[in-house]
Amino acid sequence: MPTFAAIDIGSNSCRLAIASVQAHKLKTLHEDREVTRLGESVFETGVISPEAMAVTVKALKRFHKAVQSHVVDQVRVVATSAMRDARNSEAFRAWVKSATGWTVEVISGLEEGRLIHLGVITHEPGANGKCLMIDLGGGSCEVTLSEAGRIKQMVSLPLGAVRLQGEFLHTDPPAKDEVARLRKFIDRELKKVDRKMGHLKPGLVIATSGTAAALAEASNSLALGLESKKAKASRPKKSVPVKRVKLLYAETGDIRVLADRLLKMTDPQRAAVAGIGPRRSEIICGGAQVYASLLERMQLKGFRYSPIGLRDGVLAQMLADVDTRASVHRTMEAERWEGVLEVCRRYGFDPKKAEPERQHCVQLFDQLQPVHELPPEYRLWLEAAAMMQEVGKFMNHQGHHRHTQYIIANSEIFGFSPVQRTIVAAIARYLGKSRPEPMDRPMRYVPVEEHTHVQRAVVLLRMAQALNQDRATAAVKVRTHIYPKRVVLELVPARGGAELESWSLKKEADYFREVFRRELVVEVA
Repeated sequence: MPTFAAIDIGSNSCRLAIASVQAHKLKTLHEDREVTRLGESVFETGVISPEAMAVTVKALKRFHKAVQSHVVDQVRVVATSAMRDARNSEAFRAWVKSATGWTVEVISGLEEGRLIHLGVITHEPGANGKCLMIDLGGGSCEVTLSEAGRIKQMVSLPLGAVRLQGEFLHTDPPAKDEVARLRKFIDRELKKVDRKMGHLKPGLVIATSGTAAALAEASNSLALGLESKKAKASRPKKSVPVKRVKLLYAETGDIRVLADRLLKMTDPQRAAVAGIGPRRSEIICGGAQVYASLLERMQLKGFRYSPIGLRDGVLAQMLADVDTRASVHRTMEAERWEGVLEVCRRYGFDPKKAEPERQHCVQLFDQLQPVHELPPEYRLWLEAAAMMQEVGKFMNHQGHHRHTQYIIANSEIFGFSPVQRTIVAAIARYLGKSRPEPMDRPMRYVPVEEHTHVQRAVVLLRMAQALNQDRATAAVKVRTHIYPKRVVLELVPARGGAELESWSLKKEADYFREVFRRELVVEVA
């Protein structure tokens, strides 16, 4: 079974997780983490410092050795907020490429939240009900409302712990004016959550990342310490002392008390608090204020900490892409398709109008597999392109294929990576007079190894389009017959005949011969 590796280059730390597929599930083989503070200089100067680059590359080289020792089949490297903001991110990506051979994929805040959500619902018990997920990293904070395992709403905010520390808190302990500016900024950003989600009553609140872990342990330690003092005053001297245990749940009141208390401490004092430690103490103040304000603002009782993170979501997606029998595969398919339909609705296109064409795409893909030899994932890419091919008319009917390509490539479609969106956009682009050429602008962003696949997928989509010329009548049925030197499409007329569809398909015969080196013969039954 395949072995996967996921690497998360965050604003505060880099993480590695290696897992193998066993019985359609993931089994973790190795994990590693290094605090690199990649975003520290970015949030102050707008660029990644050479020192932060060097520390991160050194950690990635160590990860590379672990990946090689576990004979990993597939590696995915994602970067988040710091890389999104840095003006010199391309230079850093080139350094990583030369040092490890890995291509760093910079993902958006919403994609980051989606992947974390995928990891949580895959691994966390109880997360498939109505659940609110909070992930506060080094550069951003993603708040996700999930119900029945599906994302309902999501907001990505610039409220990461490293970012807030660098922008607002410059003295130790923080000065009153710094704290006032910090709280004003947090309040302004959290209003976006109010506008997007309103008043919620989730059954479960799950918080991920290191800040949540530190706050959960520290707040519980604080609460138990207070109970211990009360017990000590009321009990006889020989009573057994209360033992501090690490709890995974933190209450809102305790978080607020802890957050305000941390602001009055120096860094060594914060580092001495149970659960925080020396590296987290440097950036904990801002993150603690975000959690306290968010929980209070949304009238939540508290949160349950989960160790699941971005790397787990990346691994889950890798499993979904290769194992159709895995439960996460069904989750991903549903999520992707909902993302496609949302784009159609957003740009005023009724998905029902494209349904016959989508069905013909699926039929042609399945029945002509020996001819086109496309990878299995192109079946979904074709369906998605068929459904979204007319969203460009929202901008202009004239030349709408160009607008369609732009909208798909630049829309946040849950479940589709930037490269996958680029491929789907390119397939939907060439349905007019033009043909895909390597130097075309849409094709420049498609990986070179995918150019031939895109060209073949375009032919199939053009054929499906030709089979749906007259939408006023029922869809034409088609039978395919494959021979060594030709492909015969036998059309079964619906109401109104099949003359227009036959004529449209014959117009595609020359391009079909050019791409597949076979004749396309169209017959009407």
